[in-house]
Amino acid sequence: MASTYLTMTPASSGNRRTFTFSFWFKRSKLSSNQNIYNQYNSSNGYNSAILFNSSDDFIIWDYTNAYQLNLITDRKFRDVNAWYHAVIAVDTTQATASNRAKIYINGVQETSFSTATYPSQNLDLRINEYQPQQIGVFRYASTNGNFFDGSMSHFHFIDGTAYDASAFGETDATTGEWKIKTSPSVTYGTNGYWILKDGNTITDSSPNSNNFTVGGGTLTKTEDNPSSVMCTLNPLWTLESTRVPTLTLGNNMFSGGSSSTWYQTIGTLGFSSGKYYWEAKYNAGTNLGKNLVGAIGIDGVSSGVFYEKTPSVFYKNEDGGETRVNNSQSSGNYGTLAQNDILGCAIDMDASTPTATFYKNGSALVSNVSLTGFAGKTIVPAVSTYSSGEFQMNFGNGYFGTTAVSSAGTNASGNGIFEYDTPTGYTALSTKGLNL
Repeated sequence: MASTYLTMTPASSGNRRTFTFSFWFKRSKLSSNQNIYNQYNSSNGYNSAILFNSSDDFIIWDYTNAYQLNLITDRKFRDVNAWYHAVIAVDTTQATASNRAKIYINGVQETSFSTATYPSQNLDLRINEYQPQQIGVFRYASTNGNFFDGSMSHFHFIDGTAYDASAFGETDATTGEWKIKTSPSVTYGTNGYWILKDGNTITDSSPNSNNFTVGGGTLTKTEDNPSSVMCTLNPLWTLESTRVPTLTLGNNMFSGGSSSTWYQTIGTLGFSSGKYYWEAKYNAGTNLGKNLVGAIGIDGVSSGVFYEKTPSVFYKNEDGGETRVNNSQSSGNYGTLAQNDILGCAIDMDASTPTATFYKNGSALVSNVSLTGFAGKTIVPAVSTYSSGEFQMNFGNGYFGTTAVSSAGTNASGNGIFEYDTPTGYTALSTKGLNL
């Protein structure tokens, strides 16, 4: 969502003592203040919020001259590959203070807080008052900031009932993982709503018509969802502290920097078996000829396979030796890659000797490059650029940046959306793809 936020003003105030939030989220950026929900009234000096602080704590507060409700978790939320499920149940009519506000993460109630201020009994909080409600931003008067950087799905607000997490999720009997209930049996009340149910719809899917609008930015659909987590680039990995690239747009946009050095990162998912395909669109950059897309072993950059803009494919063996394949060694013409070209990368780890095939705008550039010594190893997608090069990655989300693919190719697995046809037997690198 980056600089995007949603807004809605209810027709009137609802139940300010009893209500529930339920939503799924996936973080992209850490160590910064980011709001998931915000409600404010500048003239009365109050603000209500659900947010992460710069220490990656999860917080809910309700403020009128002082904090009436303020829960700050001891737990940190720093996994940029996972979808989390949060439920916040508030009922100030409860006799026991700690029962008046509860936070559940992935079905488990949070009980350890660095700060725990509970509302007084029967207090009418400011949440659910007749004031603008914002999702994805901190807003006070005319000022916007602290945008949420990541993805959200199935955002519910319940007016008048405090539900626990089991109303919206359940434990998978086979895997033991917490999973989404896509059609929960709940009563929404007058001001209740359900948005982001299918893709980026902000039309209320509850029986009400509490529709949101996009207040700013661009709300982009993603195939990445709580039931199938897509690979993205990993902001937690860097080769050196002075070589940190900029990752944006859900960690699918890679930008180098101004220094005359190499910038690298890897993907959030790895694999040692299976056949996987992803795409990279070559974007602007002063060193377009030094952009590399491919995969490396998780033990480091000493082994991997990449395609670069100039007509050359190379990989480094497990022993550190380098094998290079270029035009002089092939009857085909690999050609060069230019801005807006789309490079496809397909890696087959099921073969006795794993192979890599690269495509340019849907046509094979070089096929079945043997990855000697990689059998049984775990590898991850990787990108690298010198200085200011840029890529827009599509691991199956169906977008390059904020632009949808122009002509979705065929995909027999049905997992992910790509610009070009997915090679036969290959699928998107995702939790669903890893379990096909």
